[in-house]
Amino acid sequence: MRVKLKIWRQARGESEGRLEDYEIDNISEDMSFLEMLDQLNEELTEKGIEPVAFDSDCREGICGTCGMVISGTAHGRGSSPVRTTTCQLHMRSFSDGETITIEPWRAGGFPIIKDLVVDRTALDRIIQAGGFVSVNTGAAPDAHANAVSKLKADKSFDNATCIGCGACVAACPNSSAMLFMSAKVTHLGQLPQGQPERWLRVKGMVGQHQAEGFGNCSNIGECAAVCPKGISLEAISQLNRDLMHSLFKADGK
Repeated sequence: MRVKLKIWRQARGESEGRLEDYEIDNISEDMSFLEMLDQLNEELTEKGIEPVAFDSDCREGICGTCGMVISGTAHGRGSSPVRTTTCQLHMRSFSDGETITIEPWRAGGFPIIKDLVVDRTALDRIIQAGGFVSVNTGAAPDAHANAVSKLKADKSFDNATCIGCGACVAACPNSSAMLFMSAKVTHLGQLPQGQPERWLRVKGMVGQHQAEGFGNCSNIGECAAVCPKGISLEAISQLNRDLMHSLFKADGK
């Protein structure tokens, strides 16, 4: 198959970027999207043209490093479920001769480094502001030492699947990272180990979220629609409840 590509090229963060046109042929429908970009870069290198910079790591849908906006959808729209990572998107999801637009995550909190590569360390700083628990070191406790109800355990596990890819930020009209942040807050807030710092955690993470320049949530739901791990909007509701509770705690505990 043959596809036409419109790819965002930007030499560095402070330079002006633009969409450039490419055409690539002899693409197998069984190729992943990143394999198609690999082939394009091989052809560009042979022609003496600088290859397109993009992020990738595991290429197994685990890490979320490969994020990019494909024809208006974060990570691209798969042939059946919308929820996918770019590396798990295959060329059979596109038609022969189709024009595909490829852009980086666009958000104030994700400055562009080069081409399709953005700096997502703002998410790391949000985690550092409270997405952790403090526990005693030593021998592991017995598995049944801290009882956790099935409902809370399932809720915690479902939110722990967040891979921090940033698709929720890229899809949100407000460039909000609330779904990412609420997944971390809900994951830890359901477990006994997360209770001592629960209220300080939510205030610290929300404060860092604002400091990083991310927008507020307006409940549009685009974030949940593109989340490759299916994090629910219910997580944002849980974060809001925890935040309101923390504001009435005089000592934040």
